[in-house]
Amino acid sequence: MHTAERLTLARLPSGMPVETTVHTYGAGDPTVYVQAAQHGHEINGTEVLRRVHHALVDGDPDLDGTLIAVPVADPLSFDVSSYTAPPEIDATNANMNRVWPGDSSGSVHERMAARLWSYAATADAVVDLHTGSPEMLTHTVYRGGDAASRELALAFGTAVCLAEAAGEDAEEEWADRGFDGKFRVAASAEGIPAITPELAHNKQLVEPAIETGVRGVFNVLRHLDALPGAPETPERQRTVRNHLGRVTATASGLFRPAPDVAVGREVEAGAFLGRVVDPTSYEVRQRVEASHDGLLYSITRNATVSTGQKLVGIALPLDDESAGESSG
Repeated sequence: MHTAERLTLARLPSGMPVETTVHTYGAGDPTVYVQAAQHGHEINGTEVLRRVHHALVDGDPDLDGTLIAVPVADPLSFDVSSYTAPPEIDATNANMNRVWPGDSSGSVHERMAARLWSYAATADAVVDLHTGSPEMLTHTVYRGGDAASRELALAFGTAVCLAEAAGEDAEEEWADRGFDGKFRVAASAEGIPAITPELAHNKQLVEPAIETGVRGVFNVLRHLDALPGAPETPERQRTVRNHLGRVTATASGLFRPAPDVAVGREVEAGAFLGRVVDPTSYEVRQRVEASHDGLLYSITRNATVSTGQKLVGIALPLDDESAGESSG
């Protein structure tokens, strides 16, 4: 069984509706809510849901439960292929992923979030499909300390899962950036297991990432017994701590990563990662070194960098060793 509902999320100053489509497959429990393109340039998740749609509608998957899928959660940012919506539309909350669970009488994005929240709040699990930068290891993020969300992340099936602190457990910088308003965090706070898979990079359809996403959505359904069989996961999976282990530029210039720097590599504190050089005098402005031991999971490949910009992301080991490894 499949239905497609055209849903009005909010209205623009002109009165024009902001609309999206909500697809519902199957019926009964459990219910899984999946959305994509909350950031409009992150399009791999949208293609993931198109392929899931055809697999469910054209095939015979024996779905015993309900899947609610929203392929474009934020049409405002999608239409301009941007991380955020134009500030003229929502000057207060340009980033939809900072306002959950929303407010039906709030700003445009708060109203949009509240409308979608009415669907997500009924779910037994939530999957918020995102994409990362061009040089980022595909991974799945969950709220640290939430055992059910960790199990959901492992079931989705990326080789690396990142535990991210939230609420009172978050470091001050994390809280200052409004991360408590993330969709995943709001769902977890309500007792709904929730994950954010980061599938390759934005603005391009990347086949391995799409395949990982399709497999991951079906893995979640299997994990919750909405489909028969066990999730198809890597033989070895790692859980590490969030990306406050980033290395930032202390000077502006051109960033030249070291030749052997690559995502997925283990690094030790002090390891040489590259240099920031002055493009006119050729002077080395910064020797870039790893700040912590950990897993290098992102690198900026945009050569021109400014002071304070993230150059490299290093996922840190978990303090809880029992949560560090899992076999598929």
